[in-house]
Amino acid sequence: MKALLKRGMTTLTLLLMIAVFAGCASEGTTQGANEENNSQSNGQVGDYPEKPIQVIVPAGAGGDTDANARLLGKYLEEELGQSVVISNVTGAGGTVGAREVLDADADGYTVLFFHNSLLLNRILGLVDFSYDSFKLAGIPVLDHGNTFVVSGDSPFEDLQDLIDYAREHPGEVSIATEVGGFTHLQLLALEQDQDIELNIVDVGGASDKVAALLGGHIDIIPTSLGLVKDYIESGEMRTLGIMSRERVDIMSDVPTFTEQGVNSSFEKFFFYGFHPDTPDEIVETFSQAVERVVQTEEYVAEAEEFLVTPTFMSPEKAFEYIQETEDYYIELSEE
Repeated sequence: MKALLKRGMTTLTLLLMIAVFAGCASEGTTQGANEENNSQSNGQVGDYPEKPIQVIVPAGAGGDTDANARLLGKYLEEELGQSVVISNVTGAGGTVGAREVLDADADGYTVLFFHNSLLLNRILGLVDFSYDSFKLAGIPVLDHGNTFVVSGDSPFEDLQDLIDYAREHPGEVSIATEVGGFTHLQLLALEQDQDIELNIVDVGGASDKVAALLGGHIDIIPTSLGLVKDYIESGEMRTLGIMSRERVDIMSDVPTFTEQGVNSSFEKFFFYGFHPDTPDEIVETFSQAVERVVQTEEYVAEAEEFLVTPTFMSPEKAFEYIQETEDYYIELSEE
C-alpha cells in the first residue's frame, strides 16, 4: 500500500506542476513594485482601513470556503467600517489565488482567506510557499464536519459498506476530489489505512463535487457537512460519517470515521494571511476585528447553522496550530 501511496503522490505532483508553472512566471517582476509600495504604505498605518478590503478566496463561489469568507466579511464590515469584497480566484489547487496575495501591495488591502490545502501544495513540491510565507491574522473558524456523502439511493448505508465493497472491487468506487487539495489527502489516507483502491476523479471545487453527485456522475463526494445539510435533510444525500476525532455537539448524531474503524482524522481550519511585508499595526487591527466578530453572538449563531465552529486563534496560536497540522500531513505523506 505504501508503494501505491507513493505512486499516487508522484502522479499528483506531475499533474499539478504543469498547472502551477504558468502561474509562477510573473513572480520576479512584481517583487520590486511590492517593496516600493511597502514603503509608501507605512505612513498610512494609523488610518487603516481607509478604503475597501479585498479578500482573496482561492476557491469557487458556492463552496464552503466562499460561504465562510462571505459570512465573516459581512460582520467584518461592521467592525472595520469599510466594505469587505470577496474575490474568488481559482486554479491549481488554490495556489493561483494565494500567489495573488503575495504579489499584491503590502498595504493591508488584499488578504488571503484559505485553508488546509495551502499546506499540501508545498508538501507535494508544487510551490515554494505556504502559510509561513504570509503574515497571519489568525484563525476565525474550524470545520469538524468533513464528511463523505453519497446519494440518497446509494447502496452504501455506512462507511463500512463502502470499505467492504471497495476492497472486493478495487478501482470501481468513484470518489470526487480536487487534485492536490484537502480532500485528496483524505482519500489517500483512507486508501492507505484500509488497503483499498478507489477511483479518484478530479471534478474541481466543493460546488463542482455537489453537482457531480446530484448529476449521478460520481459515487461519493468528500465535502463539508454544512454545505450539503439541506440535501441530507431532504433525503437526496446521505452522510457516511465525519472525520473529526470525536463527535461534535452541533452534529451529535453523526458518527466519526474513527468509530467506524478508520484510523485517520481531519479537521479544516480557515485562516487570514497578509503579504509578509504588511505593517504589524495593520495586521493587528484586522486581527482584532476578526476576534470581535468571532465573539459576536449573531455571527456565532449564523456560523453554527452552517455546522462550523467559530474559534478565534491569535496569529501566534494559529501559526503553531497550522505548523502541527503540517507535521501530521508530512508524516502521512511519508508513510
